[in-house]
Amino acid sequence: MKLANIRIVMVETTHPGNIGACARAMKNMGLSRLHLVKPARFPDNEAFARAAGASDLLDQAVVCDSLAQAVETCGVVIGASARRRSIAWPEFNPRECAEFVAPQSDEVDIAIVFGRESSGLTNEELDCCSHLVHIPSNEAFSSLNVAAAIQVVCYELRMQLLQGEGVQGEQAVLDQLATSEELEGMYEQMQQVLIEIDFLDADKPRKLMRRLRRLYNRTALERREVNILRGILSAAQRQARLAADSQ
Repeated sequence: MKLANIRIVMVETTHPGNIGACARAMKNMGLSRLHLVKPARFPDNEAFARAAGASDLLDQAVVCDSLAQAVETCGVVIGASARRRSIAWPEFNPRECAEFVAPQSDEVDIAIVFGRESSGLTNEELDCCSHLVHIPSNEAFSSLNVAAAIQVVCYELRMQLLQGEGVQGEQAVLDQLATSEELEGMYEQMQQVLIEIDFLDADKPRKLMRRLRRLYNRTALERREVNILRGILSAAQRQARLAADSQ
């Protein structure tokens, strides 16, 4: 397991103190890669004060304009969610998340994404994720501070590192996984092709595309598999355009 291949991504964090607390939690557990998507205030003195010895992580933090930019090189993207989605998504608790990540982190970059303090991640942002991680908590008081949530997940990653290789089986990496950027390219092409062959309503694509994302994301597509699927889509697109031209 390579903690150096795991990045924590914070999306539109409002309070700089939470960024500092996150950096401290990460350094406690041996993680070092922090990506910030449109933070409200950063750099900020409060963030460095709360980091308490982990200011080097803040100095090296990567500030991004979008979630897509923050995860574009990652083969696995896991989103933290405090709520259940209307369309079920592959979901872990923090320990299962660490077990899943452990063998894959030897081969690919991993992103674990945390949302806004008040509202978490949007459905569109969760669509960028192959899996979700949910922290079981008191249903009567389930709101967890984002830095505390990050601490829980980082702790489980640390414990998995100490335990060794962890769970094998379906988590074994057979080939290099497709990156988030490559998957997004495939989904964009798929949506366009489905519209061209009149399978998808261009005005209402989201629900079907969300289900297709769920279908493909739970298989952990390899790069060569994405290339095969895109080849099939391109062939279907060519045939659809030839048929349209002949009419």
